[in-house]
Amino acid sequence: MDTRGSPFDWTQLRAFLVTAEEGSLSAAARKLGLTQPTLSRQVAALEADLGLMLFERIGRTLELTQGGLELLEHARAMGEAANRVALAATGQSQSVSGLVRITASDVFSAHLLPPVLHRLRNIAPDLRVEIVADNGIRDLMRREADIAIRHVRPDQPDLFAKLIREARGYFYAATGYLDARGRPENTAGFKDHDFISTGDPAQMIAYLAPLGIHLTEAQFRTGSQSGLVAWELARQGFGITPMSDQVGDATPRIERVVPDMAPITFPVWLATHRELHTSRKIRLVFDVLAEFLAQE
Repeated sequence: MDTRGSPFDWTQLRAFLVTAEEGSLSAAARKLGLTQPTLSRQVAALEADLGLMLFERIGRTLELTQGGLELLEHARAMGEAANRVALAATGQSQSVSGLVRITASDVFSAHLLPPVLHRLRNIAPDLRVEIVADNGIRDLMRREADIAIRHVRPDQPDLFAKLIREARGYFYAATGYLDARGRPENTAGFKDHDFISTGDPAQMIAYLAPLGIHLTEAQFRTGSQSGLVAWELARQGFGITPMSDQVGDATPRIERVVPDMAPITFPVWLATHRELHTSRKIRLVFDVLAEFLAQE
């Protein structure tokens, strides 16, 4: 593979890198915000420039060839270098304008972040904020977001993380559901009720068991990977589900179940890249978020 006379095209190499990491053209196209034909043309152009086949199709997936595997290591190194350049450039920016991406869970994004956006709009009217609602953990190192709100402490050494507070959660259900099924006096009474899962019911059962709350998979008759959908199912009377008190207590026709029980506590962390934390716009959004989220 001799590329000494070939012009370097980072767009093509990035298309190859993301396709290799995602394992399919469709997934890579979604991540890059491209159409699949556009991405396919970029990968094909790189193969043509190199005179090398980088992928072979195995069923519905793409497998790297030996040449593709050798190129992948170098592409990753170049991708990391490109990310460091972008981070450094953003960190040096002192303008309170432009785009800042905040990632948080879908429930957090929909119910708790809008008041922050109103405040930011008053403070910095030229700032653009994009909310990336995702229940997974977005990669700050790859600039998929600038600031993350998480319930676990990030462990990457290049990230700056701040514990904002210990939030509280309780069990909630629609008033109509409780009128029909009864209001349990304590958590032992949960055995007679339906529950709504957010994610894997087995994981919820295992998490609640050490707290003395013993449920069975048969009780989780509905659920969703989306916290917003699960909360709407609770609102529609499908059963009981845990929720942050900031959301649950503010939702009409929803009430706490066993209101005097001890809360389920969980941490709220803010994280950003260390270099981004020197950017005026990132620092402004970070500080406003920290102040707002610290409130009870």
